[in-house]
Amino acid sequence: MATLISERTFDRLDPVTGNVASTSPAATIADANAACEAAEAAFPAWSALGPNARRAALMKAATELEARAPQFIEAMMGEIGATKGWAGFNLMLAAGIVREAASMTTQIGGEVIPSDKPGCIAMALREPVGVMLGIAPWNAPIILGVRAIAMPLACGNTVVLKASEQCPRTHALIVEAFQVAGLPEGAVQLVTNAPQDAAEIVGALIDHPAVRRINFTGSTHVGKIIARRAAEHLKPVLLELGGKAPLIVLDDADLDEAVKAAAFGAFMNQGQICMSTERIIVVENVADEFARRFREKVSGMPVGDPREGATPLGAVVDRKTVGTVRALIEDALAQGAETLVGGEADGVLMPAHVIDKVTPTMKLFRDESFGPVVGITRARDEAEAIALANDTEYGLSAAVFTRDTARGLRVARQIKSGICHVNGPTVHDEAQMPFGGTKASGYGRFGGKAGIEAFTELRWITIETLPGHYPI
Repeated sequence: MATLISERTFDRLDPVTGNVASTSPAATIADANAACEAAEAAFPAWSALGPNARRAALMKAATELEARAPQFIEAMMGEIGATKGWAGFNLMLAAGIVREAASMTTQIGGEVIPSDKPGCIAMALREPVGVMLGIAPWNAPIILGVRAIAMPLACGNTVVLKASEQCPRTHALIVEAFQVAGLPEGAVQLVTNAPQDAAEIVGALIDHPAVRRINFTGSTHVGKIIARRAAEHLKPVLLELGGKAPLIVLDDADLDEAVKAAAFGAFMNQGQICMSTERIIVVENVADEFARRFREKVSGMPVGDPREGATPLGAVVDRKTVGTVRALIEDALAQGAETLVGGEADGVLMPAHVIDKVTPTMKLFRDESFGPVVGITRARDEAEAIALANDTEYGLSAAVFTRDTARGLRVARQIKSGICHVNGPTVHDEAQMPFGGTKASGYGRFGGKAGIEAFTELRWITIETLPGHYPI
């Protein structure tokens, strides 16, 4: 990492205990600029390495990540109130993302394109771009922090990672793992900043001339701000933003399978996942039975201190989340919705909430909750279920349950989302898959070969093999 000019620090407090979970450098604009310049200085050496040399370094980085498992678990528990299981899953998938990126170093190809010009060999080549700015969130911090840097590195770029103010130590551990993996000095830079400085630090990073592209995972509101700032410099952005994922239960669905998937999708990590199931849309003639089974399932999913590891639900990230979820529920109940499962929060320990008979006029149907609540909406038939699923500004993940796989595929093709699963949960991620959304959920794709396009420049290069003939 670049040498910090400022000696200021900031504390991240444990949301459960209120104690200091981590103390990190509070970067200034000068620090942000220094990080960009260090990454720019490292670019020639890293981009010149052959694909197998880059692969070897990335494979070592994956191993270094796994070697820090105890530190990652401690950091995630302290900074965001994560359960041990969620931290462990984060690390497992993140290491897989790095290894998948390593496998892509020899897949960054090109093509020879037939030219109408005699003797002209025309090629399309994908080449590294330069310095990439990755901005990662707190909710799945190892997965999303690693995703912001692994494929850019595999493509020969260098990276500045702007850590989340809510998990700076977790994100610092990622960068430490990469820095000891054999990359050139400066190839991966970390910027941590105090919450009150976020806007000016991010702005400075986007504005820096060395930064050529930006990838951001976070809220739609902030994503729009980043896209506007980047557009002033004509810098491409890859945005993975908010979601309001629907899970459709058709009249021929296996209700037990739908219940299991809906409970997992709605309440894994307390619903703090961009793919979380936020709307369950059930065809009317199976709605009562689904609601009965779902209520029974969720009622047996208590919340507790994540350090004790005895409950499926742990803490939400802050008390603001509790307030947001509570307000959405109260609005729905005031308009005629009914609580199937609920309870009072103890600080940031908020129990699972299931709200039945949610309609499109309610905020719970439209606004991303990012917390432990899901609404059940009843549809007359398949056509209305599809219309309700699409009645949202978001379009990240979706799911449909039916015993007829052909029907499921037909419905999936009509849902406007970047991702859709037939007979599976809305929460599903694999390193090699093209991950991203549509509409207000963003644009561009992380993952596998789809990520290569986001992190390379496509160039047209020709070689003339015959004497030239020109009209003048």
